[in-house]
Amino acid sequence: KLPTMKMLLSLIALLSAALLANAAPPTCYSRVLSLSKEITESFKELQTSKAADSCVEMLPRLYLDIHNYCVLGKLRDFVAYPRCERVLEVSELKEKARSLYTIMISYCRRDLVFLTDDCSALENPILPPIEPS
Repeated sequence: KLPTMKMLLSLIALLSAALLANAAPPTCYSRVLSLSKEITESFKELQTSKAADSCVEMLPRLYLDIHNYCVLGKLRDFVAYPRCERVLEVSELKEKARSLYTIMISYCRRDLVFLTDDCSALENPILPPIEPS
């Protein structure tokens, strides 16, 4: 009976630790990382959606790497792009990009570390290979 009790207590401790880890508030870095991934995915969906019209095809490419200093300029260019105001999905995406830019230059300015300033890497990203499922 004693080994079962130890195993039960270990399981409770493990589950408690998992719950605490999930309850921790996001860091600036984790928020910027998740928002940049969300924006990149939304942009890909926008390009392939049926709602996409010719203005969407003309939008600046939006691949975001928050470790690349050039991402700040990329975000500014995307938000300032003068077309597609009438496409709701583009307006929403621009608002998310504006939020990410603000978070990066204001709230997280001291927490972020840029590993490169290779602007061409944001234009022609080397994407990781897709693993077969």
